[in-house]
Amino acid sequence: MKAYDLIVVGGGPAGLAAAVEARKDGVEDILVLERDRELGGILQQCIHNGFGLHVFKEELTGPEYAERFIDELKELGIEYRLDTMVLDINDERIIHAISKAEGFVTLEAKAIILAMGCRERTRGALAIPGYRPAGIFTAGTAQRYLNMEGYMVGKKVLILGSGDIGLIMARRMTLEGAKVLGCVELMPFSGGLTRNIVQCLNDYDIPLMLSHTVTDIQGKDRVQGVTVMKVDENRQPISGTEIQFDVDTLLLSVGLIPENELSKGAGVQLDMRTRGAIVNESMETSVPGIFACGNVLHVHDLVDWVTDESRRAGKFAAKFIKESEIIEETSIETVPGQGIGYIVPQRVRPSQVNQVLELFMRVRDIYVGQTIVVRVDGKEVQAKRRGHMAPGEMERVKVPVSLFDGPGVKKITIDVEDR
Repeated sequence: MKAYDLIVVGGGPAGLAAAVEARKDGVEDILVLERDRELGGILQQCIHNGFGLHVFKEELTGPEYAERFIDELKELGIEYRLDTMVLDINDERIIHAISKAEGFVTLEAKAIILAMGCRERTRGALAIPGYRPAGIFTAGTAQRYLNMEGYMVGKKVLILGSGDIGLIMARRMTLEGAKVLGCVELMPFSGGLTRNIVQCLNDYDIPLMLSHTVTDIQGKDRVQGVTVMKVDENRQPISGTEIQFDVDTLLLSVGLIPENELSKGAGVQLDMRTRGAIVNESMETSVPGIFACGNVLHVHDLVDWVTDESRRAGKFAAKFIKESEIIEETSIETVPGQGIGYIVPQRVRPSQVNQVLELFMRVRDIYVGQTIVVRVDGKEVQAKRRGHMAPGEMERVKVPVSLFDGPGVKKITIDVEDR
């Protein structure tokens, strides 16, 4: 069994940023484990631009953004292993993994950073009637085939769901010569960034059908057609609203799920709202010495926010390794109130916050001109008006530690209010 100071599970943007930050903070013995054949994670198939505006102050493609961190990782001499699948992690920070090069290995770490990313919901999660023909792909799978493997997945396309990958693939398929007939969304609002709706749908005259869903898929060997129906306020199909689309391909962009099977095995407590770990201000989970960041923690819409969050995880993992002590301090709970879906981090130790606490959250609906109100044990301490908020765009709130660092404080509540 080989021992390391820090092991990072996942070599995508979160894992790379965390590993680099930990090395800069003085951790020498670091290992990054990546199950794919290259570092960079999902960014390697995101060949469009729009990345890095916040972190690097310039516009990069996904592979270019990843390459910045891959180069830095190599320059710092951080060890990494590709084609390595982690099988399990326990609460004593023992890792079992397997690879073609080394076979079955057992590793031990003083600290572990979980950065496994997320996976897409598949057709099986939707229970759409019909046969199982070829031509049904998740949007991310189609993106991988097209951008990295060089396969054209279809010529006449319909997209179910309006997540960012689905919106981006609507444009990508169009640019490759396919006809995208529309993007169908169950909810009355899009699940993607506004800029992607404009640049990927509106600019190419691709219709966005809100409050609609797919109710039938025709075809046995290959998709031959798809039936779409309007839904009511309870998201149930409305009889008589059927629309038939003659397509050979259906792309699914119906949500992302954090990859937390390893987290569960390690005894990490999960948040049912985010489907990721419950963490404190240091990105530390309920298991001491195990940290989480990126899409395995909660699904982000910008990789820049993943980088900021992961740097924090790397910094505090380094602090944990160097100090080798568990800080015993009562945590303050962050509570999503009216209009807020979730808040990360879920626990806060005031003594570990450097002047300002940064909270990430998503709203439940579209709000225009509403106010985000922060309360500490019921007392309002901060209120900021926002011009526009939507579930597809993450919100950030910064709260000075002086506003909640006091004896007996139990919770920080955030609400959306009409003022």
